[in-house]
Amino acid sequence: MSSLLQHINSPKELRRLQIADLPQLAKELRLFIIDIVATKQGHLGSSLGVVELTIALHYVFNTPQDLLVWDVGHQAYGHKILTGRKNIFHTNRQLGGISGFPKRIESKYDAFGVGHSSTSISAILGMAIASQIKGDYKKQHIAVIGDASIASGMAFEGLNHAGVTAANVLIILNDNAIGIDPSVGALKQYLTGVKKGVQQQDNIFEALSFNYTGPIDGHNINALILELERLKTVEGPKLLHIITTKGKGLKQAEKHQITYHAPGKFNAKTGDLINETNRLTPPKYQDVFGYTIVELAKKNKKIIGITPAMPTGSSLKYMINKMPNRAFDVGIAEQHAVTFAAGLATQGLIPFCNIYSTFLQRAYDQVIHDVALQQLPVIFCLDRAGLVGEDGATHHGVFDLAYLRCIPNLIIFAPRNEIELRNIMYTAQLGLNFPLAIRYPRGRGTNIDWKQEFTKITIGTAKRLKKGHKLAVLSIGTIAKNVSSAIQNLDVSHYDMRFVKPLDEKQLHFVFKTYKDIITIEDGCVTGGFGTAVLEFASKHNYTNTTHTMGVPDVFVQHGTINELQEEVKLSPKIILNKIKKVLES
Repeated sequence: MSSLLQHINSPKELRRLQIADLPQLAKELRLFIIDIVATKQGHLGSSLGVVELTIALHYVFNTPQDLLVWDVGHQAYGHKILTGRKNIFHTNRQLGGISGFPKRIESKYDAFGVGHSSTSISAILGMAIASQIKGDYKKQHIAVIGDASIASGMAFEGLNHAGVTAANVLIILNDNAIGIDPSVGALKQYLTGVKKGVQQQDNIFEALSFNYTGPIDGHNINALILELERLKTVEGPKLLHIITTKGKGLKQAEKHQITYHAPGKFNAKTGDLINETNRLTPPKYQDVFGYTIVELAKKNKKIIGITPAMPTGSSLKYMINKMPNRAFDVGIAEQHAVTFAAGLATQGLIPFCNIYSTFLQRAYDQVIHDVALQQLPVIFCLDRAGLVGEDGATHHGVFDLAYLRCIPNLIIFAPRNEIELRNIMYTAQLGLNFPLAIRYPRGRGTNIDWKQEFTKITIGTAKRLKKGHKLAVLSIGTIAKNVSSAIQNLDVSHYDMRFVKPLDEKQLHFVFKTYKDIITIEDGCVTGGFGTAVLEFASKHNYTNTTHTMGVPDVFVQHGTINELQEEVKLSPKIILNKIKKVLES
């Protein structure tokens, strides 16, 4: 470890440095982040881009007494290292280690827990108003938000409110023209014009009653410190516009900003990626979606693709590249994405709205009010369903089955593998009378030979995967792989239920009439999910069989690898096997 950083364990030590020392500290901090993330993995480019800003903020402001909120938190690695977590940073995103995102229970310097975008302005405004109510007019309140996040509806709501208050808030707009993918929309075009010195008719932030400064070079630490010191003396809502380069300090990360947002393992010295896959590895579910929607859209001109700012993550990029007039990245705007899809559906088009499972939570009212209530055949493709691994509690897609199951008029399907994903997409575009939610996991499938002839799926039908005599296991989605592994030497039946809504009641009647014990298994929350649906069926029809439910318990699951987390929530093949054996012995 280099000489300056090794002596800094809190902002208190940082503030003892001379301003002239800070560029060297920035260099050391960048190298420290690169060295750790190269082997431990995580979000790289965002944190490299705000190294100077991070140092300047903790140098100028009296954190944690002054409150600092990072929007999303992808960019907070430098913040974590400077606020007492340097010596444990190597545990970042690992089971039992520190979180990849700011987290209130982890450090007093993490003023607000984040993981989803565009919450920082509302949160910091709440804190600033609280200070006013308490009579504390000296406390500073700072939020750092990117140009992609500030374009989200919630961020505008926060700006709209803050502008009519006298709250002591400073919004720092970190403008690098990219979120995970390149920023889109009219606000992005506006900010691009500002950076190029184009005279704008009005300053949008001044129009919202913010004291606007910028844009300034976000990598010029001296300029940052001078401006932050000045802004400390300015009352009311303020906005500082800085220009940064995502991935700053690592050549490949600057050049390939999408790839190096979260690059996996790479060579810390050269920046080259370490490829750990081979040609025989099954594709990621997101790529199966991406290739399949292009294949279907070539034949069906009514198909439209939609994603809220995740064209690469969802693999809708393939359709955007080939059919730009029929595939839309609408920015970080999940609510808009859903209602936009609803509008398309009213005109006879077939919208595939691809949103990560946890991000659809942000558009729950739109799913109910704008889609299901009007019985519009929008097809929701919920990527990152179930346990997602190292991103942790803010990103696990474990609530979707429960929060969607209670909505009338909505079909819910969870494919067991990538072939089933292709077939349900094919079935959906043939024509539906109801909206459909398809939920599938992050990561790779099980079948290398996945690109097969399409087969229509009958809505509401299950599949028996294995016939046995002693009990029946009912699974939903890709957790079927763990079940199949667990029961391969047992005389038990295994049913892939496929649909949570409508349930295959014909198959369930057979199961409850045939087996004394039934076990339901899902990789969603056990409260209100698939197992609950089966219990409701049993109660409705007066079945007295013993039904055991297995799923994610009623807790927020933290971060770790998928295998580690499946062990923790008792969904690994070994634990499933032990559960079945206990039931058989009882």
